[in-house]
Amino acid sequence: THTLLFTVNGLQARTFGIWTLLSSVIRCLCAIDIRNTTLYYITLFTFFMALVHFLSEVFIYHTAALTIGVMAPLMVASFSILGMLIGLQYLEVEALSENKKKN
Repeated sequence: THTLLFTVNGLQARTFGIWTLLSSVIRCLCAIDIRNTTLYYITLFTFFMALVHFLSEVFIYHTAALTIGVMAPLMVASFSILGMLIGLQYLEVEALSENKKKN
């Protein structure tokens, strides 16, 4: 028989909640000021962190199964990273064109 260990406590739950809240605030700020390259990179990094976190829980720590509850954030993080990397090209082109206008 497999014994299930309950290793999550209140502190870990609150820490994960605060991490999720912080990520959402950063992502909302980027949506408001999408041309801010520093904020754009920070937002992109939050999606990488989420992807690595959920992948490690499934494949390294084996504390989560590939159910819809885990697949949803994996898909959101993956598609967001892809979209932001595509958008980054346009952001860099726009920055270059503004530099040419100034000179």
